[in-house]
Amino acid sequence: MAEAIVSLVRERLGELLIQEADFLHGVEEQVRQLQTELMLLQRFLEDIDRRQDKDEGVLFWISEIREAAYYAEDVIETFALKIASRRRRRIQSTFKRYACIINEAAEIHQVRFEIEAIKNKIFNLRTSFPSHGITFKSEAEASSSAHGRSQQQWRQSYSHLVQEYTVGVYKDVNVLVSQLMNEENRCAVVSICGMGGLGKTTLAKKVYQHSEISRFFYGFAWAYVSQQCKPRDVFEVILFQLTSPSKEQREQVQGLRDEALAKKLYKVQQEKKCLVVLDDIWTTEAWDSLRPAFPLRKGSSKILLTTRVEAVASYIDVPSSFLHKLRCLNGDESWELLKKAAFKEKEESGFRISNGMEQLGRKMLKWCGNLPLAIVVLGGILEAKHTLNEWKMVHDNISSYLHGKEAHEHYISEVSTVLLLSYHTLPYQLKLCFLHLGHFPEDYDIPIKKLIRIWVAEGIVSQMECEAKRKRTMEDLAESYLSELQDRCMVQVGVKGSSGKVMTCRLHDLMRDLILFIGKEENFLKLIQVGNEPNDFVSSRVAISNSSYPIHRLAIHLNNETYENFYGKHHPNLWSLFFFSPSHYGTRISQKTISRVSDCILLKVLDLESCYIAGKLTRAIGNLMHLRYLSLNCSLITNIPSSIGNLRHLQTLILQTHRSVEIRVPNVIWKMERLRHLYLPTYIKKSSGKLQLGSLSDLKTLQGFDTRSCEVKELIKFVNLEILRITDLGSFEELEEILISPRVTLDHLCSLKINMRINSYVKKTSLQRLLSSCQYLHTLTLRGQIEKLPECRQFPPNLTKLTLWGSELEEDPMETLEKLPNLSILRLHWKAFSGKVMVCSLQCFPQLKSLALFNLPNLEEWQISIEAMPNLCELVIDRCWKLKMVPDGLRFITTLRELQIVNMPKAFTNRLRVSNERGGGGEDLDKVYHVPSIIFKTVND
Repeated sequence: MAEAIVSLVRERLGELLIQEADFLHGVEEQVRQLQTELMLLQRFLEDIDRRQDKDEGVLFWISEIREAAYYAEDVIETFALKIASRRRRRIQSTFKRYACIINEAAEIHQVRFEIEAIKNKIFNLRTSFPSHGITFKSEAEASSSAHGRSQQQWRQSYSHLVQEYTVGVYKDVNVLVSQLMNEENRCAVVSICGMGGLGKTTLAKKVYQHSEISRFFYGFAWAYVSQQCKPRDVFEVILFQLTSPSKEQREQVQGLRDEALAKKLYKVQQEKKCLVVLDDIWTTEAWDSLRPAFPLRKGSSKILLTTRVEAVASYIDVPSSFLHKLRCLNGDESWELLKKAAFKEKEESGFRISNGMEQLGRKMLKWCGNLPLAIVVLGGILEAKHTLNEWKMVHDNISSYLHGKEAHEHYISEVSTVLLLSYHTLPYQLKLCFLHLGHFPEDYDIPIKKLIRIWVAEGIVSQMECEAKRKRTMEDLAESYLSELQDRCMVQVGVKGSSGKVMTCRLHDLMRDLILFIGKEENFLKLIQVGNEPNDFVSSRVAISNSSYPIHRLAIHLNNETYENFYGKHHPNLWSLFFFSPSHYGTRISQKTISRVSDCILLKVLDLESCYIAGKLTRAIGNLMHLRYLSLNCSLITNIPSSIGNLRHLQTLILQTHRSVEIRVPNVIWKMERLRHLYLPTYIKKSSGKLQLGSLSDLKTLQGFDTRSCEVKELIKFVNLEILRITDLGSFEELEEILISPRVTLDHLCSLKINMRINSYVKKTSLQRLLSSCQYLHTLTLRGQIEKLPECRQFPPNLTKLTLWGSELEEDPMETLEKLPNLSILRLHWKAFSGKVMVCSLQCFPQLKSLALFNLPNLEEWQISIEAMPNLCELVIDRCWKLKMVPDGLRFITTLRELQIVNMPKAFTNRLRVSNERGGGGEDLDKVYHVPSIIFKTVND
């Protein structure tokens, strides 16, 4: 980790020399000399990081090196900040101008002195290393080592999927399915109990997605409970999944008192047969707080519960409750699981496992404690190893960790040693990315886009590395880092979008514990749990000694009470500050607290998402001139100060506060010329003029673009734009005139969403011109009335996702859309088609995987030909009230895995349901009997 920090700081100093050249005049040479000293130090650290026999003296020196590197960046950034701030002031008198020059000269002298002191400290630390047996790598050796690393191919998962490897769970699945479907013993609660990492959640998912379960229950919901159980949040999550409420109904639910909310959830489960999964309950108190919302002795709904505490499962006082204890794998099962994880691609290419590899593998499995999580992580390490010697090196590394236990008090168990080894085998960039995940709360779905942009903002992902890896953007490089962590099974897949792309990621509890321990030991981050005693997972001498060092990353996990205890002056070295609110409405944060944040002048990341901050944002926010990421998402701020224009380094600015709030936005955003991602508010207060954005030539994402508050003609200047969301467009011709201009280059635009103003109308020729100017689009959403669709050949050739909303097309859109060669997702929303009959022809939609028909009120008949949609996996039919039955052609779509019937008439749904009589069913059941998952949803059942 020491190498990672030094490498990061060395790269950041190089970028500062380029980006802040004007403000570092007078100290450039000292900064370059410091870079050289860090490069020499890095060669020692490569040897240190490989060793596991570090004595306490070495651990102390590592801490000193890390903090010296951090301090160097702080000193230089602070100096650049002061000079930039001073030169931007308007100085009227000659006297003040001369005083400014004198002060600047004094500060140059001071920072030279400080840099020289840092250089001397690093030199003294470096020259003392040989006494600890640490050797200096020659330039040739370092070059060879770097070449070796560059030759190693990082395994990237472009599908963004992590397979959940399982062995020997089929009997467990069958037992649990049988218990849940047994209506005779009235078993209301089925519990899965076992230690962390044993596969409780994986088993619950397999039961939850089982085809028989999908047909047996009518409603389904999954809620993560975790250690900090928040009953109201759990109730809302479950109720929203069971009822699929509209936006207005969600707001009504959120306004209910806790007791009324629990009662409403209770009633829904009484009236229809539901399966609810409560994942990861830790305490009996948590169960007591959740129990009132579930009809355990009435109705036919069931609960599937997972816990690592057997006392919790035993405590549940429900007649005929069932407890299923998960066992550890035996030796042969462990070996089978390791083979799946380590040889998932090699066996397909004819690779054969040697006897030597199997012997070493079985030896290493003993250190995994037969725990599936540890085995899969070990498999992630071994997957990149192709020879017996490489396997032996991994074996020897694990052995050395275990033998060093006496020297390292923090290694709690053999299992944690295997997980720790997975961390130490990471390249240094991935170590930083992995530790950064510790900011987020337990069982949190981490948004991938947000995570990637924060990594870029913090400098964890550098432009130098981007160019070396030949990635087009730093965001692309960050995404490859996350894919690598997923491939190594150190990060789990969270929520997937309709396209199958992973939108969020998660951490297993044991992995999060590992991150929190290392983060504390390395002084990488600090967590504050408001209203709770701090979670001190592991104690060690190093962790205690690091408490005196400055904090650079801080995450504050709030409770539901007003928070006003942050004091920025206590954290002058802070780089990143995160506030996490526990509820939808957000925890109230006082304006005084936000003002105190401005004392952290080195902040690069400030995340205030979902925090309840009412009124005007403090002018002091303009003091944070090094800020690169600022999120006010879902807050209640109504006024943005003009001082925000001082934030010239911002890369990501999210002003999308609560949707119902109208916000005053000053015309200063144009000053932020480094902006890459801009999210404007839904409603902007009218002012004297429109926002000027034309200077933002680096923009990649622009959301909330409203022609009432922004100039359409400025779209010409966004030559790097990849994602464009136009929330209000009055005249389609106005946009058409801009986009067909010969000065417009849209080579990077891959996602476009346009919301037309009510009563607006799009002519066929206008739409044709728009599509012809956006030939690189992958995703297109059009909301508004369309005269007629253009011909198939006039659509972008690589279009994979298309959403039409309110189009009111009179002609069957399938006739055109079914010919699009790469379309994989099609959504027809709210009167997109106003006709009565829709036909899917022979061999149509060759790549379509997901199809959704929402609110087509006139649709009466849908015909599907044989061999149509050969790759369809998901079908949703929602509020097509006149549709009499599902098409007969569905029986021929063997790839269909999930059918959702939402808010359809009872006459329609009864044709698809299994009757109470054995073997009986509705008239259309034979058309969909091959579909593993059929889900029925209704609003306010």
